[in-house]
Amino acid sequence: MKLMDYLELVDWTGRIIRHDKRGAIAKNTAAILDRLGIDDQQWLEMTQHFEDCFKTFAGGEEKLRQACETLNYQRPPGLSRCRSLLNRSA
Repeated sequence: MKLMDYLELVDWTGRIIRHDKRGAIAKNTAAILDRLGIDDQQWLEMTQHFEDCFKTFAGGEEKLRQACETLNYQRPPGLSRCRSLLNRSA
């Protein structure tokens, strides 16, 4: 099964689960990658080359900066790569 097919299956399954149960996704909720603000091509790049994309940390810029502050890093490693892969798409 392809990753995108799996994500669609999980999204679809969450939409048919009873709405009074945990994990239910309303039918009018946007698709999962849209909700996460991730472009499908960016997602494929990240999943196919995860270790190449993220050498030290993976996450959005704000979370990356928080982690570096906690760990007393001078600057966030891989910040430009995280920005390019995890920017919010319109």
